[in-house]
Amino acid sequence: MAKRETPSRRSDYKVFRTTGLRWSDNDTYGHMNNVVHYSLFDTAVNAFLIENGVLDIKGGAEVFLVVETGCRYHAEMTFPDQVTAGIRVARLGSSSVRYEIGLFRNDEDVAAAEGFFIHVNVHRLSRRPVPFGGKARELLEPLLVEA
Repeated sequence: MAKRETPSRRSDYKVFRTTGLRWSDNDTYGHMNNVVHYSLFDTAVNAFLIENGVLDIKGGAEVFLVVETGCRYHAEMTFPDQVTAGIRVARLGSSSVRYEIGLFRNDEDVAAAEGFFIHVNVHRLSRRPVPFGGKARELLEPLLVEA
């Protein structure tokens, strides 16, 4: 059996977004259901892109599609915890980006969960990959971390 990796710390991430958990985020076992982790990853990254003018979900010629995703769970989270999502970029290609996201419970320094997903920048109608424009690259390059 492979040795489990040590969870990341807040200092390993470049930008942060905080949100409160909802009552409905708990499952029958009394902790946050695993599907909520993925929703938090997606919400944190897409809100960051929208707020910085890189993604226009209603009228932009280009959109981002998720093509791969994964998550490791380290500790439980539950309502009414506050969750901070730390975001970093592990790889930035010509039309794809691999985000890594750490979810931190309340004020804790060690991630309760860590995930990744890969976005591909595509033309809204054709769904064919499109190279990142200058604005997207300028936003994402500072988030790159060493492999």
